[in-house]
Amino acid sequence: MIAIGVDLGGTNIKAAIVHRDEGILEKVSLPTEADKGKDHVFDRIALAVQQLLEKRRVDPVGIGMGSPGMVSLDRTTVKNPPNLTGWDVVKVTEEVKQRTGFNCIVENDANLAALGSSRHGVGTDFDSLIMLTLGTGVGGGIIYNRQLFRGTTGSASELGHVIIDYHGPLSNSNTRGGIEAYLGQRFLSRYAADVIRQEPSNPLYEKFHDNFDALEPVYLYHAAEEGNSLAAGILQKTGEKLGYAIVNYIHILDIRKIVVSGGVAKAGKWLTEPAREMALRYLMPPFHEGFEIIYEPLGNDAALYGASSLALENL
Repeated sequence: MIAIGVDLGGTNIKAAIVHRDEGILEKVSLPTEADKGKDHVFDRIALAVQQLLEKRRVDPVGIGMGSPGMVSLDRTTVKNPPNLTGWDVVKVTEEVKQRTGFNCIVENDANLAALGSSRHGVGTDFDSLIMLTLGTGVGGGIIYNRQLFRGTTGSASELGHVIIDYHGPLSNSNTRGGIEAYLGQRFLSRYAADVIRQEPSNPLYEKFHDNFDALEPVYLYHAAEEGNSLAAGILQKTGEKLGYAIVNYIHILDIRKIVVSGGVAKAGKWLTEPAREMALRYLMPPFHEGFEIIYEPLGNDAALYGASSLALENL
């Protein structure tokens, strides 16, 4: 069986033809052009689907789509997605079917990353897991007994907005100190720039002092690998904040497999080791058993796999 998976982002629309057993067969990516409005974005989604079907003639069961924002329990409507101009409450599935002719089902993009890991990635080994997507912001998804946990209205798993310090920095949360303020890429880069400015003799200052906007977490990883103690220290403090959040997630959910993905997660051991150590320090001892932090190498493909799996399992 074959489905089309779509991952709608504020910057790019990614789409793929996915076979249940063989995986991704074709992929395309288009700029979202979100500033041109909702109708234009849906036209772009239809264009991505058209380009896929021109590459390979198949008969998909339908379209599974990942979107930012909160998704209704019936998986038809998206509410207040960030970075999409002019969107408020949008009946996504109607818009997509009108333009493509295919039945569509929609889910939060981070939830679909969790589903994709569960069906095609490192999560296939686990019945339950917590996925953290550490990208521009911080998203999350919860798999419990092989199914997405969605809460009472479909809006569960806003894990990036769990507060660890209400006197902490600002992010996209409604208050200070949400975990996204420490782990979201732009917020981590902002913190790193503030630290590096105080160390003008450090090679990172030499490299970025003219343009700190170009400082991304991957550069901190490479610098730490090369022995830069300042970069290692920045990632360590960030990882410790992740550890605090993980303690909250595990104490509430009793799910001990933590899967991380996204650009920030590429910091690897420099981030996950401090997180693991901090979590073990503060988790109640019975929760230590089976606790792991695991990197998901599927990257952006996790959401495409999740979107197609959603269609294959529900349409």
